[in-house]
Amino acid sequence: METATIEDLPALTELVVDLMAGSDDFSPDRELQHRGLALILEQPSRGRIFVVRNETKIIGMVNLLFTISTAMGGFVILMEDVIVHPDHRGQGYGSMLVDHVIEFARQKDFKRITLLTDKISAESQNFFRKNGFEYSNMIPMRRIVEP
Repeated sequence: METATIEDLPALTELVVDLMAGSDDFSPDRELQHRGLALILEQPSRGRIFVVRNETKIIGMVNLLFTISTAMGGFVILMEDVIVHPDHRGQGYGSMLVDHVIEFARQKDFKRITLLTDKISAESQNFFRKNGFEYSNMIPMRRIVEP
């Protein structure tokens, strides 16, 4: 497990584009995904991207964004884009990524990790529940801000 660098941007972009292709809420857009990932990689105070690699390529990633919760009285993490390449699923890499995030949060004194997962994906929800996440009474709502 290691922290992604700007040199990893092309491979990370491909993973996120693939993730967006299976989403009901988002459409894949290589330029947008590239830009969003670059914003994180270029400014570590915004967040981190952790990756797992095999001998030749990145096979999994997780994206963390840092913010402050008044309810928790401190820094919290919004965890997004937990992705393991389909050829490598079921081998423990997703759990390794999540465990790494939890340990990172403990070491840096973050108060909470919040994640969004697809409502229709029972497989994703079961994975996160198995890794200690619980449903919240809060529900996500959003408004897209048009220029």
